[in-house]
Amino acid sequence: MKNTTNNTTKSEHPIDTFHRQLTTGQRAADRLTSFMGSWTFIIEFGTVLLTWVLINIYAWWVRWDPYPFILLNLFLSCLAAIQAPIIMMSENRQAQRDRISASYDHAVNRKAEREIENMQKDLEEIKEMIKKIKK
Repeated sequence: MKNTTNNTTKSEHPIDTFHRQLTTGQRAADRLTSFMGSWTFIIEFGTVLLTWVLINIYAWWVRWDPYPFILLNLFLSCLAAIQAPIIMMSENRQAQRDRISASYDHAVNRKAEREIENMQKDLEEIKEMIKKIKK
């Protein structure tokens, strides 16, 4: 991105750089975490669980996963074992993004503070000049 006033190249926002540097696995983990934390997932997964339980209760003569649904518990444990690290990876990246963003915001605020101080000095000089002119 070129600045037309002085032809210097502006740097992009650090978060954009951060997103560009993510690996395919990190992007996939973020997408999975986004889906697993949605109402769509909760409703669909709840429906699957309820269907599993109802089929096993109704089909008491087949009983391929009898009460207390040990096979279902195994699947749920495996799902939790896979979900937890994926969610933690995504949360760690979110914390990284937050730190980068906070650092960038702090730098911008410091620059704005310096510019305001310079403008205040300029205003004081102008006031002094006006006072001299009035005398």
